[in-house]
Amino acid sequence: MGAYIKSFGDGPLVIDTLVGDLQRVIEYPKPGFAIEQDVPGEVHDAYERLVRAGFDSHLVAD
Repeated sequence: MGAYIKSFGDGPLVIDTLVGDLQRVIEYPKPGFAIEQDVPGEVHDAYERLVRAGFDSHLVAD
């Protein structure tokens, strides 16, 4: 985990929060809650790997 993330004192919480934020960037345009934004394939792949690794405490329910 990088020094920047560790500087917050709770690295896993920071990653959970960022994963949740990215989920909203991906999902919220579908019901019209936000404008669509381009999410590069490698970013989406990293998001999926992080969710599978358990960084899911800030995800919204399907």
